[in-house]
Amino acid sequence: LEEKLLRTAKHSTLFRARLNYWYQVMNYVRPFAIRKAKNIYINDYAMFQSYFKIGWRNMKRNVGYTFINVGGLAVGMAVAILNGLWIWDELSFNKYYENYDRIAQVGIRGENEDGIWRGVTVTYPMGTELIEKYHDSFKRIVRTSFGDGGREGILSSGENKISAGGLSADAEAPEMFTFKMIHGTRDGLRETHSIMIAASVSKALFGDDDPINKIITINNSANVTVTGVYEDFPLNTKFHKVKYLTSWGFFLLNNPWVEKNMNNWREHSFHIYVELLPGSDFETVTEQIKNIIQVAPEDVGKGTRHALLFPMSKWHLFPFESGRGANTDKGPIQMVWMVGSIGMFVLLLACVNFMNLSTARSEKRAKEVGIRKTIGSLRRHLIQQFFSESYIIVSSAFVFSILLVALALPWFNDLSAKQMVIPWFAPAFWLIGIGFLFITGLLAGSYPAFFLSSFQPVKVLKGTFRAGRLASLPRKVLVVMQFTVSVALIICTIIVFQQIQFAKNRPVGYTREGLITLAMKSDEFYNKYSVLRNELKNSGVVEEVSASMGKVTDIASNNGGFGWKGHEPDQDLNFVTLAVTAEHGKTIGWQFLQGRDFSSEHANDSAGMVINETAAKVMGLENPVGESVTWEFWTGNRPPLHYKILGVIKDAVMGSPYEPIRPTVFYLKGHNGGVSWINIRIKNGIRASDALAKMEAVFKKVIPSAPFDYKFVDEQYALKFAAEERIGKLASFFGSLAIFISCLGLFGLASFVAEQRTKEIGIRKVLGATVTNLWRLLSRDFVVLVILSCFIAVPIAYYFLDAWLQKYAYRIEISWWVFAVAGFGAVIVTLMTVSFQAIKAAMMSPVNSLKSNE
Repeated sequence: LEEKLLRTAKHSTLFRARLNYWYQVMNYVRPFAIRKAKNIYINDYAMFQSYFKIGWRNMKRNVGYTFINVGGLAVGMAVAILNGLWIWDELSFNKYYENYDRIAQVGIRGENEDGIWRGVTVTYPMGTELIEKYHDSFKRIVRTSFGDGGREGILSSGENKISAGGLSADAEAPEMFTFKMIHGTRDGLRETHSIMIAASVSKALFGDDDPINKIITINNSANVTVTGVYEDFPLNTKFHKVKYLTSWGFFLLNNPWVEKNMNNWREHSFHIYVELLPGSDFETVTEQIKNIIQVAPEDVGKGTRHALLFPMSKWHLFPFESGRGANTDKGPIQMVWMVGSIGMFVLLLACVNFMNLSTARSEKRAKEVGIRKTIGSLRRHLIQQFFSESYIIVSSAFVFSILLVALALPWFNDLSAKQMVIPWFAPAFWLIGIGFLFITGLLAGSYPAFFLSSFQPVKVLKGTFRAGRLASLPRKVLVVMQFTVSVALIICTIIVFQQIQFAKNRPVGYTREGLITLAMKSDEFYNKYSVLRNELKNSGVVEEVSASMGKVTDIASNNGGFGWKGHEPDQDLNFVTLAVTAEHGKTIGWQFLQGRDFSSEHANDSAGMVINETAAKVMGLENPVGESVTWEFWTGNRPPLHYKILGVIKDAVMGSPYEPIRPTVFYLKGHNGGVSWINIRIKNGIRASDALAKMEAVFKKVIPSAPFDYKFVDEQYALKFAAEERIGKLASFFGSLAIFISCLGLFGLASFVAEQRTKEIGIRKVLGATVTNLWRLLSRDFVVLVILSCFIAVPIAYYFLDAWLQKYAYRIEISWWVFAVAGFGAVIVTLMTVSFQAIKAAMMSPVNSLKSNE
């Protein structure tokens, strides 16, 4: 400034004098300004200290209201934190893989006269085309066998043996999916007879020893060398079930059928994953590869098929659903939005309690506000005071909410099928927590702060202050909002569990109870099947034994190419196909509508076929038994197979219990091939524990190298309802907490109203009012508000639940009584909550009531 002035004045004496004057002024003012700033700081510190002292004293003076506020907020915040951990776990699915943003799965989108279908199981030549012609478009291309968790196999080393899910994959798979290596390197699949194992498998087979270069026997038939040990994948990753990987060469060597299908564009049995080059995008590369599929001669004129890339970022929340008419816009992302919304609503309900009770008690603090304004407090000082009190309560609630989360998290993990932990040492968690605390305090304290600070001191101190007829309107609106959310959640819980029970009660077409199944994991199962079956039946606890291509509860295979009398040549319908042994129907309990079962006594049954009633309807055959069916097999290089329909059975649920039954055909296949599961029926009247003990002894005798790794069919069937049951349990859990928080606030309001109307109650009692009259008087307003909230909640709940049910083909119709039960329940809970305070106030002695200074 001095230099600028000197340049401007051109060294003028006048400007030099003025500049010297201002220097002297500043030297005089500076110490005073510093002292003033210090005093302001000290005064502000003392002022804020007084705010917290007053707030703490108010909390101690009103212990009941403090408990309601802190308890309600703590529960609401705990729900919000649990929700946040759950949503973070969902949104971070597969982010364990470092190349998350550049990995995709190759899928197929087809379209024909029946609609659009999608699938991620592809043909072998698709992988060949990608590797040979499009390798420059990708950084890595990896082929794998089977699905997410692979196929379970028996891994043994010495006396130790375990069952584990595994995959065969190209050598670059560990690098693509960024395995975190404990021993060895990611190049462990370069050799044909190599295996990479998870840390849990290494621990089970080798203990704490270094497993590198040790030998593992797979399915008691092939030896492989351990070349690497990797960290088990977390539960929130696609491949968390994969416990070992073998090389692609090992897969080809042990599966001769693959060689026969290397040029077959109809055999969909493989998975292909790709990693894009840096800077590439999925849409552009999809456009490059979409026409790589060659249509088999048998499929010419039957629609179009295109390849596409399905990014890893969508695998979990936007699943690439298979089947006709599949919609990729629906999936777990809906669940994320729903749970997140419910969590925020529950937290909002807790904040509403705080606002309700604070504004309700405004008259008690009106004189305090008037006096403070009279002696010079500005409105901003009062706002700061009330916000300080809000943050004391919110901070206390936050501490309790962390304790509640720590206690509830193991249970919540079981409920939601997660492995979440509280990230105590993550700075982001505490930063989010502090921000969360700040927003909650702001939300909870904003209305009381601005409302209470607006009181006019003259009216308050003269005693002419009245809250007015509309003063309670905001509280009523908030109560209605609370119970609207609560009633909607109750309705949601009832409908979800109704839908689950409806599907559970659906006839399944066979008898699940007493039926167990286990995988044929080694050649010994095939070679000794007959011996095993006879020994099991001779044990005295087994009714029947059979083998099948897939599990009883799953769809193992889909095929087209069927023809029958009256069939249109250009109509190619897909049927579920299942190879079984002759005893399968007796083992699982088929229910015949027409014809007969397979029989080992009829040699011609090898060319026989049993169909379900849906298949009979699709074929349009009035009397299907005895009719001929041709099957142009999917390999396309063999003559059509000819079958005769032996019988028609009731529809059996093999896929989703919420979807229509698919047309299904069963055909005989010898136990030496085409089957991979054993099904065992326990005799009626035999305890499962006794039967399992005897069966295990038989397995140890006949196939000692394999563990008796069985599964109950009814338990496997129950897993089909797991996702919906989780929705129901979460809705029930959050709905219960919403009701609890709402009732907690209602209890506080009822207590305040009773306290506020103490003299009125005394006068009414003197004039002859009964306890029942007073109870009705004090309860009526709250019941009216809850009934109003029911009328608001019903259409909202109906709209969203009807949309949710539309995704199920086999679903319930929403009944009126569900809404009636939810509304009636809400009213009863309200009466129970309010009645305690109402009856307590009504039974108070009128002498004490009229003496009250309130």
